[in-house]
Amino acid sequence: MLGIIWGIIVILFAVWLIGLIFHIGGALINLLLIVVLILIIWNLIQSARNKRK
Repeated sequence: MLGIIWGIIVILFAVWLIGLIFHIGGALINLLLIVVLILIIWNLIQSARNKRK
């Protein structure tokens, strides 16, 4: 499951970076950045829970 989440994070970050470089997407770029940050935080929380078990 964590592999899928990290894959989504990488894809969203890459799309955000491409949009930022080529100035396309407008607000969508910021939305993608927020989604990436939420997924990173979620992944860190999940991995911390798994280490405690």
